[in-house]
Amino acid sequence: VQLQASGGGLVQAGGSLRLSCVASGRTFSSLAVGWFRQAPGTERDFVAAITWRSVNTDYADSVKGRFTISRDNARNTVYLQMNSLKPEDTAVYYCAAPRPWKTIQTAADVSSWGHGTLVTVSS
Repeated sequence: VQLQASGGGLVQAGGSLRLSCVASGRTFSSLAVGWFRQAPGTERDFVAAITWRSVNTDYADSVKGRFTISRDNARNTVYLQMNSLKPEDTAVYYCAAPRPWKTIQTAADVSSWGHGTLVTVSS
């Protein structure tokens, strides 16, 4: 599967952005999808994930209550709604998928990475 993330940009602290991840291929409905982020000089960290039928979602502690992950299988798209953004949320955000019917919680689970989209939160 090929993944394409979009929706990044510059926003002031306290603002909101919605990222989108569009997938190509016929297996999207069998894929969990996750979002990761990487700030300069740091490792790529897990942000959020959603299972193939939206039954389960998972979030990093740092974004719980502020970010919401959702998906529209008819549009082959996963969204990350980011509210109450903080300067420490500044990073390149990547969407990613594991193999079909597998969950995703760490970078080691990833089979396909999308290109990143830059989110910059100013103070």
